[in-house]
This record gives sequence, structure tokens and C-alpha cells, in this order.
Amino acid sequence: MHDDLITRAKAWLEEDPDPETRAELAKLIDAADVTELAPRFSGTLQFGTAGLRGELGAGPMRMNRTVVIRAAAGLAAYLKSQGHTDGLVVIGYDARHKSEDFARDTAAVMTGAGLRAAVLPRPLPTPVLAYAIRHLGAAAGVEVTASHNPPRDNGYKVYLGDGSQIVPPADADIAAEIDAVRSLNDVPRPDSGWETLDDSVLDAYLARTDEVLAAGSPRTARTVYTAMHGVGKNVLLAAFERAGFPAPALVAEQADPDPDFPTVAFPNPEEPGAMDLAFAKARETDPDLVIANDPDADRCAVAVRENDEWRMLRGDEVGALLAAHLVNRGARGTFAESIVSSSLLGRIAEKAGLPYEETLTGFKWIARVDGLRYGYEEALGYCVDPEGVRDKDGITAALLITELASALKEEGRTLLDLLDDLAVEHGLHATDQLSVRVEDLSVIADAMRRLREQPPTELAGLAITRAEDLTRGTETLPPTDGLRYTLEGARVIVRPSGTEPKLKCYLEVVVPVATHADLPAARAEAADLLATIKRDLSTAAGI
Repeated sequence: MHDDLITRAKAWLEEDPDPETRAELAKLIDAADVTELAPRFSGTLQFGTAGLRGELGAGPMRMNRTVVIRAAAGLAAYLKSQGHTDGLVVIGYDARHKSEDFARDTAAVMTGAGLRAAVLPRPLPTPVLAYAIRHLGAAAGVEVTASHNPPRDNGYKVYLGDGSQIVPPADADIAAEIDAVRSLNDVPRPDSGWETLDDSVLDAYLARTDEVLAAGSPRTARTVYTAMHGVGKNVLLAAFERAGFPAPALVAEQADPDPDFPTVAFPNPEEPGAMDLAFAKARETDPDLVIANDPDADRCAVAVRENDEWRMLRGDEVGALLAAHLVNRGARGTFAESIVSSSLLGRIAEKAGLPYEETLTGFKWIARVDGLRYGYEEALGYCVDPEGVRDKDGITAALLITELASALKEEGRTLLDLLDDLAVEHGLHATDQLSVRVEDLSVIADAMRRLREQPPTELAGLAITRAEDLTRGTETLPPTDGLRYTLEGARVIVRPSGTEPKLKCYLEVVVPVATHADLPAARAEAADLLATIKRDLSTAAGI
């Protein structure tokens, strides 16, 4: 085992084009550091519907130039097999460690394969890449990003020509082509021949952002903004200036790209502590709302003042607010969300006489809904301009929520007032999440197995009226690894995360509300129910 491991590591070293990972690997081989080498060579990083995502470093189980070159070669072979013999592949990247290298390698591989490649001019938000694919008529797009993962990670997200992320069977077909790449020496990588785009694509994207707002709408809401050390700042500021909103007050410590994300444990607005600096800035400047993007700016977080404290709105709350705003503006078309998001969207759509669809988790599914007008996911992802960007977009979502806050401000009201109105109209839909981050992935597999073998019959004293194993698929959903429990007045979904080592459980309770005066009691009841469901579910799953 030991000799075989060293032999495989030496073979990898011979091919590795990156001086940094070569030095890292050579040191491990010289020290015969089996403890460190074994996990790096325990398999290969699997290409799936999220593309690739993993920790940076040498070896086939890490993100590095060798893995990326192979992935690009597999994608090129797949595109050619689909008839795109000279198709355009547009490539974007964030400001993480190695992102620019991975983007350049991808452009070289595409060029070497006879395809045309165009690279965005600098690190830009993921939605700009998603927009560029359709705008330029590309056959595919690649975004090098690990979104809101820890600093040591990077990733590789693939879109096809319709501008949405890959879904089965394309992922398996691309993975098979990647597996067929025997040696890096078989992959031509010229030093030039691709195009580096100028700002015209970004300008076209920014011009399009105007269209998410209603002509002549109020633009008075004042904001605090954090880019969370990512690439959102310049694009968001430009969009806000074009729209005529007051310039956001910036969280200076997090305004500029920094791949080490020094002020946060995880650069995700949902993580505890990530918004602390933004809230400090809000206490100083007294805005109407706080807006945060994640590092690649495809997500948008919103915080509001409640009883002199700043609090994050849940993704489901923002999702409902944006839906209500679009309905109020007379939007037509299908409203869609993932199965883990709040059922309130369905109620809003039904009342407005609009078509509504539920999809599997991820914008790769939401973006494919026929006639989509608006789609959202509870993990802070909102698609408010599907004709422009077939993906979540944290820039246009920020514009739309700020327009809504402005309209309410003119009436002397706030986003919280509108949420109260929605609760009285449709019932209080309260959501929560039980999320367990693990070092050992077997913990997740064990929890899922335990729930399948010994399913709970009740949670928080509420009988489970329907238990579905989503691996079998349903009438409307393709198979996925997940469990869904329907209870009297509640719903629970349990699934492993597709992008992080986490088990995620999504809880929702619905409490009827007769009048605004009943809201405090309904909130207390909902909070109590959610806490009890969470406790009972933890016990049932053994986590």
C-alpha cells in the first residue's frame, strides 16, 4: 500500500504543471508522509451537477491545475461530441487563490481542442458569466469559484448554452470524458489563441439590470453593503448608481477581494458572525436595510432593524417579499422554488392566479422551469430576471429588494410590515434549518440510513401523515438523495449538501393567523414547534 501510494504520487508529480503544487507534493513524497498523501490519492474529485469543488492542493482529490486541465479536456470532448466543433466557451472567475490560473488553463485547453474561448476581463460576479453565455451565444460557460466555501477551497461550475448549470445526464457524460483523459501530455495547451473580453459584456449586463426595476419607482432606501471579501462591490455600486439609489455605505474591511477572507470564519452571510461588521456599520449609519453578497455575488442577504437590533431576514422571507413585490407590479409567468424552500411562495402565486412549480434543490433545476418569471431558493438565491440571467443573481436581487424597501418607505412602512401582512393573509410560514457540518462523511450516510430504516412516526407531537424517500423520485421530481416528511401543519426535508460536508434538515411550520394582533402569539407557537421538531429530528437521525 505504502509503495503503491508513493508510486502514484510520483506519477502525478511528473505531470503536474504547477510549481507550487509540485513543490508541495515533492516534499510529502520525500518525507514519505503517508498520512497526508493517502487522503489526496484515495480517489478522484468527482465531477457532478455542481461541477467540481474541493480543497486546494496537490493530488487527484484536491483542486489544482492538473484536475482542472483534465476537467476542461473532458468538457471540450463532450461539447464536440454534441456537435459544437467550433463553439464558443466563455470563462469567468472569482478572486480566490488559483482562480485566474484555472481560468487561463481552461481557455488554453478549449483553444487546443479547436473550440473558441473567451475569458472575462477580471474577477467578476458569477451572474455576469451566466449572462455572458446567452449574450454571446456561447455553447458553454465555465465559472471558476467556490462561492461561499472556506478560503482553502476552489471550484469549477459548468453551464451549457441555455445559460443554466448542467443537470443529468450531461454531468455523467462530461465525467466519462474526463475519465477518458489518460495523460496531460495528450491535452494540447497553446500559450495563446483565446480572447480576453473587454468591458462591453459587463456594460451590457449592467444595462440589463435597469430592467428589473419599474419605471419611475421610488429609489430612496439607504443601504449598508458588504461584499464579504468577494467580487461584488464594483458591479453592485455601478448598478445602484445607474438605478439612482443612494450610494451604499460600504463595510470597508470586507469591501475588496481577499482570497483569505480574514474577517470571517466562513464567507457566507448565513454563518454566525459573518454579518457582525455590517451590523456595526448599520448602527453607525442608520440605513433602511443591510445588503450582503457572498464572495461570487450570486447570493443576496438582507438584514433589517427589529426592536433596535439588526437581524438577517431568512432566505424564505426575502423570497416571499420579492414575490409579493413582483405580483404587486403585475408580473406574469411561472413562480418556482426548490422543495426545501417555504411553501408560502405557492400560496402567493395561487392567490395571484400565477403558475407555480417546485423543483429539486439548486438553480440548475429552477432555471429550467418553463415560462419562469421568478425563482428562489432559501439559501439566499434569487432569480428575478430569468431572460437575462438563468441563475441566481445577487446584484439584481439587491436592486429589487431596495426598490421594494423604497416603495414601503414612501408609505412609512418597512419590509417587516409587509411580512406581517403576508402572514395574516396566508398564515405564518416559519422556517428553520438544522445543519450539521461533519469532518467524516460517513456520519451523514449513517444518519440517512438510520432515518430510512427507522423512520419517525411523529415530530413535536405532530403525526407524520406522509413519508417520502426522494431517491425513488415523485410524479414531478427526478430522484435525489433526500427524505420528505409531511406533518399536520409542518414539513421536514432531510438531505446531504451537494457542495459542503453538511447534513441539512429544512423545517417549516404554518400557523394560521386571524389578525395582526395574533402575530406575537403565532410567532411564539411557531418558534416552540420548530425547536421541538429540531430536537426530535436530531434524536431520530442520531446526530
